[in-house]
Amino acid sequence: MSKTHNSKIVKKLRQGCGSCRSFFIVRLIKRIVRYIKHIIFSYLCSIKPKYFMEQSDILRNLRIEQLTPMQEAARDAYQSDKDLVLLSPTGSGKTLAFLLPLVQSLKADVQGVQAVVLVPSRELALQIENVFKSMNVPFKAMSCYGGRPAMDEHRTMRGINPAVIIGTPGRMNDHLRKQNFDTRFVTTLVIDEFDKCLEFGFHDEMAEVIGQLPALKKRVLLSATDAEEIPQFTGVGGGESSPQVVKLNFLSGETVSGRLDLQKVISPEKDKLETLYRLLCTLGDRSTLVFVNYRESVERTVSYLKSKKFPCDAFHGGMEQDDRERALYKFRNGSCPVLVSTDLAARGLDIPGIDNVVHYHMPVNEEAFTHRNGRTARWEARGSSFLLLHAEERLPDYLPEEIPVFGLPEQTPKPAKSRWTTLYIGKGKKDKLNKVDIVGFLYKKGGLAREDVGQVDVKEHYAFVAVRRSKVKQLLTLLRGEKIKGMKTLIEEAR
Repeated sequence: MSKTHNSKIVKKLRQGCGSCRSFFIVRLIKRIVRYIKHIIFSYLCSIKPKYFMEQSDILRNLRIEQLTPMQEAARDAYQSDKDLVLLSPTGSGKTLAFLLPLVQSLKADVQGVQAVVLVPSRELALQIENVFKSMNVPFKAMSCYGGRPAMDEHRTMRGINPAVIIGTPGRMNDHLRKQNFDTRFVTTLVIDEFDKCLEFGFHDEMAEVIGQLPALKKRVLLSATDAEEIPQFTGVGGGESSPQVVKLNFLSGETVSGRLDLQKVISPEKDKLETLYRLLCTLGDRSTLVFVNYRESVERTVSYLKSKKFPCDAFHGGMEQDDRERALYKFRNGSCPVLVSTDLAARGLDIPGIDNVVHYHMPVNEEAFTHRNGRTARWEARGSSFLLLHAEERLPDYLPEEIPVFGLPEQTPKPAKSRWTTLYIGKGKKDKLNKVDIVGFLYKKGGLAREDVGQVDVKEHYAFVAVRRSKVKQLLTLLRGEKIKGMKTLIEEAR
C-alpha cells in the first residue's frame, strides 16, 4: 500500500462530507486488513509445513492412537533422500505408512501438484483419497480414474488446486498428455500395489507417466509381495540393490495366519449355492466377503441369494462405477452384511471390520489366497476364513491337509437383517451440501438421535447416509416434502 495513495485518501477524508468520510474510512480499513492478511500469509508460507500438521493431530483425526512398527520404520526411511521400497502384508496399514510422511513433506508455498500416486484400480484411488481427507491437513488431494469424464476431473483440478493426485496409469497419462496440470513441482512418485500394477499390464503406461515427470526426486514403491527385480523404468536407483534405495521387508513374521481361523465347509452337491446360503444364514449379520472366480459367478450367486430373501450385493469389474461405489458403501457402513466379489476386492481395499471371508471358488494360486484372507484379521483383529468344498474337491498343495470342518446346524436360521440401512439423498458437494448439513437435517426434521445416524458419504451430486433400520420408515414419512438447505431433493432408501 503506497504512501501517496494513503495520503490521497486522508485528504479526501478531510475535505468530504460525513457520508463520504465514512465511505473512505471503510475503504481504508479494508486495505489495511488485506495488507495484514498478506503479511501473515507470507510468514506462514515461509515456515516449515510441519507447523500446520503435527503427527499427533493427524493420528487424532484418523482416530489412531499410535503407529505400528512398520509405519514408524516407513516414516523414518521416508525422511532420507533415498528411494523407498516397502513390502508389507495386506491389511498392515501401508496406505498410512506412505501418506503420513508424504503430507508432512508437502510445501505450503508451492501452488501446484507436488506428488503423484499411481494405483491399479479406481477403488484403491478413492480409498487413498478418503484417508488423505480424513487426515484434515491444509492440502488438497483428488483421485483420477476411468469410467467418468476426464473433463470433469480437469475442472475439479482447477477448482481445488490439489497438492497430491492419485490415479490409475491410463487416466494419469490422459491428463499429462493434455497438460491438465503442471509437472514442474512434482517431486514425489508413489506406486501402490506395484506388483498388481505390473500384473494388470500397466508396465508401458507407468513408464509413460514417469517419463513425463522430469522433477522427480523421490520414488516410493509399495507391495504385499516381493518382486525378483524392480523394472528399470521406475528409476528407483537403478535397482533395489542400489545404495540409493531403502528396502523395508515386513513380509516375514507379519502374517494374519495367527489371527485367522481357517475352516472348511463341505457341500453335498457340486453346485454349492444352497450350502453357501446355509453358511451365511448361520453367520448372521456379521460382515462377510464371498469370493468367486468369475463375473458370471458373482451375478449367479447374488441372484440365488436374493431369491432366498438374503440381503447381499455384487462387486466386479464389469459393473458401472456408480453401482460399484454404492455396493462398497453399503457393505462398509453395515447396511448390507454380505458382498459377493471377484478377486477385484482382494487387493488394496481397506474395509474395516470384515469378520469373515468365504472362498466359494478356490483361488488360482497361494498369493491370491493370501490376499483374499487379508481382507479380514486386519490391524491385529481376528477373523474367520471358510473354504466351501464339495465332497470330491481337492485342496491345493499350499494348504494343510488337516483343516477343521465347520458344522452347519440341521435347521438353517432365517436370514438376519442388518441394523443399518442406506439412505440416498439426491444432492451433493456441487450443491454446497456437506456432512454437517445432512446430519443436522436428519436430527431436526427427521427426529433422529446421534446413535441413529452412522456413516455419511457426500459425493459430487448425491450423498449416502447410514441410518438405523428401525427408524427408516418413520424417517421417510417425516422427510416427505421437506427441503434440505432450502433445496427440494429425492430422499429414499438406496437399492
